[in-house]
Amino acid sequence: MPTFIVIADFDPAVLPQMTSVLAEEGAQVEVLKSQGRLGSVFISPARGRVFLEVFADDEAGAEASVHTLPMAKWWELDVYPTMAPPGPPVTD
Repeated sequence: MPTFIVIADFDPAVLPQMTSVLAEEGAQVEVLKSQGRLGSVFISPARGRVFLEVFADDEAGAEASVHTLPMAKWWELDVYPTMAPPGPPVTD
C-alpha cells in the first residue's frame, strides 16, 4: 500500500483546545494503527506542526484517514506521496 507523509500545521494558541481531546486522539490513533492505516506520529508543539505516516491507496484516502482524528479539525493538511529508498542492486 502506498505511503504518505501528512504534515499538519496548527496555531500553537489552540494547544489547550487540542489537549482537551487528547484521550480521544490517542484512542483513534490506536484504531488507525490497528487497521494498518497509520504508522508514526510526531508532534512539534513549539512549531505548530504534526507529522503523520499514513498508508492509503491515494492522497484522498490518506487525508480522509487523518480527518478521523479529533485534533484534525484544528489542522491544515499537506499530503506528500512518498516512495521507499532504492534497495541494493539486483545481481544475477
